[in-house]
Amino acid sequence: MIVIDYKDRRPIYEQIMAGVEDLAARGALSPDSQLPSVRQLAMELSINPNTIQRAYSELEKAGVIYSVKGKGNFVTANPGRLREEKLRSLLEEMARQVTRAMELGATEEQLEQWLRQTMDKRGGKRE
Repeated sequence: MIVIDYKDRRPIYEQIMAGVEDLAARGALSPDSQLPSVRQLAMELSINPNTIQRAYSELEKAGVIYSVKGKGNFVTANPGRLREEKLRSLLEEMARQVTRAMELGATEEQLEQWLRQTMDKRGGKRE
């Protein structure tokens, strides 16, 4: 499900793109599955169809979806690549945050403890 947050600083079309990318990366949208039509999604989200069209166009340029004339828009056959890209991006962001925390005096032990606490709250598994 795509959720629009009007308090988010990102444009709505970018939020739609992020929502579709996230659903594809998590496997909620399987490869070659059809996306809702521009008109249908615009009605569901109560936003302008041009916004949906822009999001779909950008997603196609990024290789997340492809269009078939007269049929609609579909998820690419390689969402695993998208998942890997998202994980790589998250790892880079995590590295920046760890660096900031250490610059503020956080110790390695504190960082490990925070990570364990966060994973425990989320039901993460440790070996």
